[in-house]
Amino acid sequence: MSGTTEVKETSAPAASQTEATPKKSSATKRLIAGAILLVAVIAGLIYWLHARHFETTDDAAIDGHFASLSTRIAGTVTYVNPDVENNHTVAAGTLLLALDPRDYEAELEHAKANLETKEAEANVARIGVPIADATAYSNLQLAQAAKQEAVEDVGSAQAELLTAQHRVQLDQAIASRAERDRVRYQTLVDKREISRSFFDARETEAASTMQTLEADQAAVTAAQQKIAQRRALVQERDAQIAGARTAPQRAADARAQSSSAKGELDQARADVHTAELNLSYTKVYAPVSGIVGHKTVELGHRVQPGQTLLTVVPTDDIWITANYKETQLRLMHPGQAVTIHVDTFDRDYNATIEDMAAASGPLFSLFPPENASGNYVKIVQRFPVRIRLDRDQDPAHQLRPGMSAEASVKVR
Repeated sequence: MSGTTEVKETSAPAASQTEATPKKSSATKRLIAGAILLVAVIAGLIYWLHARHFETTDDAAIDGHFASLSTRIAGTVTYVNPDVENNHTVAAGTLLLALDPRDYEAELEHAKANLETKEAEANVARIGVPIADATAYSNLQLAQAAKQEAVEDVGSAQAELLTAQHRVQLDQAIASRAERDRVRYQTLVDKREISRSFFDARETEAASTMQTLEADQAAVTAAQQKIAQRRALVQERDAQIAGARTAPQRAADARAQSSSAKGELDQARADVHTAELNLSYTKVYAPVSGIVGHKTVELGHRVQPGQTLLTVVPTDDIWITANYKETQLRLMHPGQAVTIHVDTFDRDYNATIEDMAAASGPLFSLFPPENASGNYVKIVQRFPVRIRLDRDQDPAHQLRPGMSAEASVKVR
């Protein structure tokens, strides 16, 4: 009995210790939970204080230029650079492909031959201008001089006519006197009062004076005809002067022909230049250094102007386009520091805001939103912000357009 009593006395303290242990454990848990909550609040406060200095978006991607190459002429592909394959790197100035040049070589030869012809025609027309000027004005002077000579000939003929008319008058007087003497001596010879020989002399004299009168009358007629001829010649010279007075017009025509020939020469030179350009277009070179992508051209293909053959993506000229909500732009401006996190490499890059968008993205779409219908729903718009990586951030050019990124701009 005494052993049983001892056992009961020792088990009572153990029960009290068991009741105290849960109370202590519960208090410890509450203390730990309170500490965790306090740490979380402090961490949240610290994060909030830190985050208010940054504007962050995950709607960002690496962007770049795309050099889509096409031909400016039609032709058949006769050469494709073996190194020009998708995902291969090419340097600026590398010959990518070539078209059959024979048709364009023939066009160039034809254009050069036409140019030589036009040059000869232009030279002839240019030389003809001073000749036309000199000839036209000299003809006018010659015609004027010829008219003056014809006018003087008319005056001379008129003087000759007047002289002939005076001789005719004198001859008429002499012939009248000789005829009267002949008639008077005829009566005397019939009466045998004068000798027959004396009468014959008087009769011969009368006949001679009559002949002289007739000759002088013929001279008057000839002088009148000569005057008419000289006057006709004056009229002819007037016509020549009228024709020669068109000298300025003929000279202007010569200059116009020279100008027209020069214009045709310039056109022929332009045709040669165009033919040279078309021939040069048969070879397509890489405009920039980059990576080949979307290659569709193969040897023997018939290509047309404007047909895209391949694309060269430069990797040394890239930027980040980050689409921020309009509510995030209040403190943002070009020149602010940016941290870019690229998902592909899981690393951060230092960058700077290069410029801000002129308008929200939807306004540049093919069908911009139209709110005039009355069914307006306010939506927070996003504005693309262009961000440029700092120098030497991507020396190996590992970043590619299209890679996803997160942009965090330090605004405070």
